[in-house]
Amino acid sequence: MRCTRSSLRSLPVVKRWAFFESLTDVEAAHLFYDWSFWSRPNQRAPRGAWTYWLMLAGRGFGKTRAGAEWVRGLAETGDAKHIALVAPTLHDARAVMVEGESGILNISPPWFKPVFEPSKRMLTWPNGTTATLFGAEEPERLRGPQHDAAWCDELCAWKAPDATFDMLQFGLRLGRNPRALVTTTPKPMPLLKRLIGLPKVRISRGTTYDNLPNLAAGFRRDIIARYKGTRLGRQELNAEILEDTPGALWSRSLIEQHRTAGMPELTRIVVAVDPPASIGEKADECGIVAAGITPDGMAVVLRDLSERGLSPHGWATKAVGLYHELQADRLVAEVNMGGAMVEAILREVDPVVAYRGVHASRAKIARAEPVAALYEQGRVKHLGAFEHLEDQMCNFIGKTTAAGESPDRLDALVWALTDLMLGRKSLPQVRIL
Repeated sequence: MRCTRSSLRSLPVVKRWAFFESLTDVEAAHLFYDWSFWSRPNQRAPRGAWTYWLMLAGRGFGKTRAGAEWVRGLAETGDAKHIALVAPTLHDARAVMVEGESGILNISPPWFKPVFEPSKRMLTWPNGTTATLFGAEEPERLRGPQHDAAWCDELCAWKAPDATFDMLQFGLRLGRNPRALVTTTPKPMPLLKRLIGLPKVRISRGTTYDNLPNLAAGFRRDIIARYKGTRLGRQELNAEILEDTPGALWSRSLIEQHRTAGMPELTRIVVAVDPPASIGEKADECGIVAAGITPDGMAVVLRDLSERGLSPHGWATKAVGLYHELQADRLVAEVNMGGAMVEAILREVDPVVAYRGVHASRAKIARAEPVAALYEQGRVKHLGAFEHLEDQMCNFIGKTTAAGESPDRLDALVWALTDLMLGRKSLPQVRIL
């Protein structure tokens, strides 16, 4: 019975080491280069008929290794005889795809290692299979050569993506099943969106976190901590395709420009609540957002504890808890749906909480527009990243988000910033958190 990584991991450590020690040198060498043993499922080629395989994954996921192993497998089996290796530049093709730590030369076993001829931009395997290097900065170089397979690396970094990919497709016409692998950290570019919509495409997705044990401790500690939850982090680490919704009041770049990591001096803090009209798993979220204001009039969004499925006592407890944690000056809650019941529920949790009920007399977008203007003026910062709140902000197109969801987190944000900067003023009391 063939040993798999999952079956080996299920063994006690002692038996695991016994298995490795029982291998001959030849067996150990073959196991070392057995990609099916070491790889994760989302790094392996999909089964069935496909023309394009898109591997959309974050930095450090192992895209280069997966691409190099796919090419190596084609060469070993003879499934492809003429392979194109296309990178953002010719230098990238050589430095990353061929000679890099996870490139073709370094992952190939000594008994089936290709010969690299830099002057010809070509790799040649012992069985005659060849791979030619191309850079996307010179699309015309792909005019003429024919291939039966292609590995396109970091497509979203190509300077001339459409022209390069078009030229590649015209030459991808050899063999019984010409196909291409695209490995890239995704961005909302037209070519990638077109490829995703094709009928014979297969998509593998992954994040930086999938390969975390194999990444340097400093990377895990510093880079991930710094960018987790930000637009750049969600794109580069989580491999999310983030787009701005046409007509939305906020853009991701606008929010990103005004993000801060350090807690400033605050003169006033407000916790705002947008209670749900119903309860249960299918009910809307309860928006719970805290914000403060600095002595020079800059608003800072501090926390987002919004949650779905809370009971009235549950969201009241959570909101009051945040109020005390931040030593807030006021708790503001929308009362359109609950009226006096909202205050009654909050005072059951804390009878003396500084509370003010607010009534929405205007449409959501009319209330949100003045707050969006504050962002455009650079008068609001986010303390860290608020992934779900920012998604609602950048997808809000009127009564709902572009996906048809109720923007409850956004509603709470609007109430908090309105109270701090657009509503009734109260005498500040300087505090440093």
